[in-house]
Amino acid sequence: MAENADFADFVSVFHKRVGGAVRGLLADWGTPGLEDDFVLEPASKRGHGDLATNMALVAASHLRQQPRQLAERLVEAMRLDARLRDLARFEIAGPGFINFHLHASVLVNAARDALVRGSQFGARTQARPQKILMEFVSANPTGELHVGHARYAAYGDSLKRILAFIGNDVAAEFYINDFGAQMENFGASVAARYAQALGLEVELPADGYRGEYPRYLAEKIRGEIGSRLRGEIEPATTGKAVDFFKQRGCEIVLEEMKAELDRFRVRFDNWFSEAGLYRSGAPGKVVEKLKDLGEAFEKEGALWLKTTGHGDDKDRVLIRGNGEPTYFASDIAYHVDKLSRPEHYDHLVNIWGADHHGYVSRVKAAMQALFPDRDEPEIIIGQLVNVIEMGERKQMSKRKGTMVTLKELLAGIGVDAARFFLVDRSHDSTLDLDMEKARLKSEENPVYYVQYAHARIFSIIKKAAAENFKPVDYAGYDALSSQERQLILSILFFPQVVQGAATGREPHRLTAYSRDLAGAFHTFYHNCPVLKAEPQTASFRLDLCLLVRNTIARSLDLVGVSAPEAM
Repeated sequence: MAENADFADFVSVFHKRVGGAVRGLLADWGTPGLEDDFVLEPASKRGHGDLATNMALVAASHLRQQPRQLAERLVEAMRLDARLRDLARFEIAGPGFINFHLHASVLVNAARDALVRGSQFGARTQARPQKILMEFVSANPTGELHVGHARYAAYGDSLKRILAFIGNDVAAEFYINDFGAQMENFGASVAARYAQALGLEVELPADGYRGEYPRYLAEKIRGEIGSRLRGEIEPATTGKAVDFFKQRGCEIVLEEMKAELDRFRVRFDNWFSEAGLYRSGAPGKVVEKLKDLGEAFEKEGALWLKTTGHGDDKDRVLIRGNGEPTYFASDIAYHVDKLSRPEHYDHLVNIWGADHHGYVSRVKAAMQALFPDRDEPEIIIGQLVNVIEMGERKQMSKRKGTMVTLKELLAGIGVDAARFFLVDRSHDSTLDLDMEKARLKSEENPVYYVQYAHARIFSIIKKAAAENFKPVDYAGYDALSSQERQLILSILFFPQVVQGAATGREPHRLTAYSRDLAGAFHTFYHNCPVLKAEPQTASFRLDLCLLVRNTIARSLDLVGVSAPEAM
């Protein structure tokens, strides 16, 4: 079946053969393109074959004819095609679905081919990999990472792994928001806590950062410098003190963020400083460029960008009336920097929080103004995550210091459960993370259920080695049980799942897939003895177990979850 070197998997090749068999007929019907775009999926019911397509129903909606009549003509064309004659038999079911019953030997050979590919089964190679720069998490360095950041980290890193697995060259970047009023407030808050640590009666700024973390930073800094800066905070905090605590506090926060993310199996290729962007003068330069292009104008004492000319609902301020640039100006400068680097990225992906929804159209408008011939940046908006503990939702506030931190999350449920649960729903849906469920050691916990299937296979492999099992050639083996057929078909759809996860930006397809595959394996395990079967059957089933092991391990790895050998 491996006739497509670019994407060599059974389902895509079978899809291509079916499309080729009916191409002429579909062209005669005036439905060209359907031979490439029809759906091929597992049959919905046992006994209805292995694969099914709704091709006739789609054609009928265009032709306004009875789909069963069209299905009969499509099946006739398929039966006449030599490429399909030895692969399957066909039947028409329901209102016009076409079901394919694959010969057992075809499934056995497809499984063997997938096993030969090893850890690269489902991967893809490209003559020219697309260079992609992904930016995600990008938290303000004013406190600890919380579960919201953890969701974006798990999602972004999983998407990076998936895009790389299908052949792209992907880099990840953390944009450090270390410039502006929030950083001044952060420096003043840590300075106040430092003063309190020295026994001075100093109040936090009215809108300062509360909670224990600023106090922890102040104590850590006091351990480094002692009372050396007492003169800068008594009788009043000086600008020098605020600058010092802002810088040193930021350094400590970033060090700890990197350590926590590393433990979370999320690694960035680059950490880009917004403050460095301002030191280079980039925001001012990009504003001048926009003025030269005639895209900026003055109104009410401020400088505005004509974003309405590029699809935005209103124009946006670049420079305030007091001469200070807005965050929008630095966002534009940052994107210009990314597109101007020597790496020559083909595509930019930004993963932003739900509170950034209003920034999407303005940033895209600015990029259209500056780079009219480039693809616009892809901006993915993630939604919130709620932590459920003992049936109650925990309140989240970074400023008040009441959020659930990434550190607490990992201490509570571990890296694997956190990674799995945080990508187990679509990024554009609010996620309720049930801590109690994530701790369960039973099939009610999906990550445990999937990992247990992987560990169960290792126990079979160990037992085979202990019993000195000698595999025999199973060429021509075709005595497949229904559980074996279902398990093989589940595996053969893995490349399609990976491609769909990449195209749709949906890592949750892989968590759902791994659950389904684990379920198919557990059913197989309880109904199909492996080592106790006759030698040819045992040899095939042991190889099938190895293929399931490889596929589960890869599915989990693509979302940053480990595949243990024992539970």
